[in-house]
Amino acid sequence: MDDLTWEYEGYHPAQERLRESLCTLGNGYFATRGAAPECAADSVHYPGTYAAGCYNRLTSQVAGQQVENEDMVNLPNWLPLRVRTATGSWLTPDSHRLLDHRLRLDLLAGTLERTARYEDEEGRSLAVRQLRLVHMADPHLALLRTEVTAEGWSGPVEIESALDGTVTNSGVERYRSLASRHLTDVRTGTGGPGTVWLRCGTTTSEIGIALAARTVTDAPAEARDAHTPGRAARSLRIELTDGRTVTVDKTVALHTSRDRAIKDPLDAAVDRVQRAADFETLLRDHRTAWRQLWRKAELDVRDSTGSILRLHLFHVLQTLSPHTAELDAGVPARGLHGEAYRGHVFWDELFVLPFLNLHFPEVSRALLTYRHRRLERACRAARDAGRTGAMYPWQSGSDGREETQRLHLNPRSGRWLPDHSHLQHHVGSAVAYNVWQYCEASGDTEFLHTKGIEMLVQIARFWAGSAEYDSGYGRYRIRGVVGPDEYHDAYPGTDRPGLDDNAYTNVTAAWVLCRTLDVLGEMPELLRRDTVERTGLDPAELDLWHDVSSGLHVPFHAGVVSQFEGYGALAELDWEGYRRRYGDIRRLDRILEAEGDSVNRYQASKQADVLMLGYLFSPAELGALFRMLGHEVDDTLWRRTVDYYLGRTSHGSTLSSLVHGWVLGRARRAEAWTYIHEALRGDIADLQGGTTGEGIHLGAMAGTLDLVQRGLTGLETRGGALRFDPVPLPELSEYGLAIRYRRHRGVQLHLSSGWLNVSVPASDEPPVDITLADRTVTVAPGESCTLTLPDRRA
Repeated sequence: MDDLTWEYEGYHPAQERLRESLCTLGNGYFATRGAAPECAADSVHYPGTYAAGCYNRLTSQVAGQQVENEDMVNLPNWLPLRVRTATGSWLTPDSHRLLDHRLRLDLLAGTLERTARYEDEEGRSLAVRQLRLVHMADPHLALLRTEVTAEGWSGPVEIESALDGTVTNSGVERYRSLASRHLTDVRTGTGGPGTVWLRCGTTTSEIGIALAARTVTDAPAEARDAHTPGRAARSLRIELTDGRTVTVDKTVALHTSRDRAIKDPLDAAVDRVQRAADFETLLRDHRTAWRQLWRKAELDVRDSTGSILRLHLFHVLQTLSPHTAELDAGVPARGLHGEAYRGHVFWDELFVLPFLNLHFPEVSRALLTYRHRRLERACRAARDAGRTGAMYPWQSGSDGREETQRLHLNPRSGRWLPDHSHLQHHVGSAVAYNVWQYCEASGDTEFLHTKGIEMLVQIARFWAGSAEYDSGYGRYRIRGVVGPDEYHDAYPGTDRPGLDDNAYTNVTAAWVLCRTLDVLGEMPELLRRDTVERTGLDPAELDLWHDVSSGLHVPFHAGVVSQFEGYGALAELDWEGYRRRYGDIRRLDRILEAEGDSVNRYQASKQADVLMLGYLFSPAELGALFRMLGHEVDDTLWRRTVDYYLGRTSHGSTLSSLVHGWVLGRARRAEAWTYIHEALRGDIADLQGGTTGEGIHLGAMAGTLDLVQRGLTGLETRGGALRFDPVPLPELSEYGLAIRYRRHRGVQLHLSSGWLNVSVPASDEPPVDITLADRTVTVAPGESCTLTLPDRRA
């Protein structure tokens, strides 16, 4: 790797799935994995293509039960392009000798270059160079240029360019026993000179899907259609001359019935591909679009850390680009890169939107609007559960219903087990947090006072209605939930799922209630009256919110914040013993269940839970929250809490090392880099043992970007000012970035040893207030300031 390219040399089947995920190309509307175009899906290759928000529902037989699942659909494969010599079979890296194989992902240009040199059955060498892109300027287009060169011989070759509609959702091994055929009524045809098309639909959501491919070559060719059931193909027979390169350009258009301003996906796809410019023109426009994206998300971090961060930024932008702002789509936890988690939306936007807020606020607003469109469904879910307000689902897809599976497979034991993760109601607090963070960063009071306050009110109403007053405690309590930890979903020896008074859940619920009251109190009277009338708020309800926000119970034990009531009474785990026996114990829950035991019995967490509070809130804000709840959590108690859970966490999630690195940057700085480094390597080194091949971890990737942007700078967009409280790390002592703050585009931040420089670009906008420690300075557009950082030696 270097600053702007990512390269792989050689062909290694065991690494192919990982490389396909990391070499995915996309534009926010759709994305395609970096698979070899000549290879179909098998145990090595998986050429998946996914469109944002395109889901379908199937029913499977699981453990004697009918189970319904909604999946992000693997769309027809547009990649297929294969070559064979006159007397041979189709050349693939698994069937023929490879003399050379290289992949080069160009992050700046958004292209994937692949070179391969094959030896055919007669020992003749054929060089194949391919350049592909998923167009960032026109979100419905993709291109594949193939250059073929005969080395030391002359003769005919056959090249087949196809669209494959026989695909299934089979990219995740543990799902393969489930129903997977989402496409139906596949039809193919010819749309004019050099153009073939394929149309189909999803089985239950009835989304129409159409692709059209135009294939042209710069050499004389004998062309014919070669359609087979479920597959549209065009065959070219070309005479190669030794040393002369023949170029074949494949341009593909993709439309679905979810698109706006079209009558029919097939008509739109055929028309678009026929009108598309030549390869060079499209490549130029694509590179221009990418150059503009990089300018808006400028990040200057040196060495290998900077290279990894730019790869992460590249994949964030491919999943959530400005094109996403035109769609009804959420944040898929595994990007548009694979089928893990079924393409569902979780709470991962909590780690993604803070980065987007300061670069692409229009994308953040669209993602929050996705949540607002599903507010009614969340309110219905709360009513069905006997609650008030809005109960957002832990997993969601097309329409906002709860998509969390009720059974999950433990691959170690082969058993299907009950899944209670739908009790992670803290996802509602994540939605509220993102509303607030977006509005503070963007200054979008129009959104805050309309869609934003409606979501805040209903989420606050849910928490107030979920809290029960316990006279024995003299506090309000929230029972029957699952926290971010995910390992613990019940008390040992009980049949009732859920836990009581998860500290993260209760503290964030208190924050939601407080923040909603603040927004209501600060709104213009007419807008406040409209909100009260729309949501049916009454004064008694607001009084209850005041009481609950300051009266929620937060458990403690052994001088630390308890993860939940009773956590301190659980047994201690023999951590070293399990590490000696199993090595990697990230998925400790599966190990224990396979042994006939349960992680519910132990003080063992999958990922940060209590410590997530230190990720969301600055030390000052967190201290104020605990004081509001009647507790004094000073630096000493918080550090003790950090130490306690640090030794009891298996880091079974890629988000865990990110959160721990963030928190340790302020609590135990000398150890922070160990976790930050692991968060950076999570996907590129596939630290979760094969999971990256099923799709990248978008929250962790975006989170590492935000770690530099907000975590290390201590940047808060609060109270109409940019507030800084930098954390100096020797491993990352100098870096720069550009952010968009409210209407100021391209505010430059540069941190180096001992100082912070802020430059505000020239404009007619008002000055920006910069706060550092106890100082506030005002920087006018066109000016800059340099501030000396306080000494924060750990």
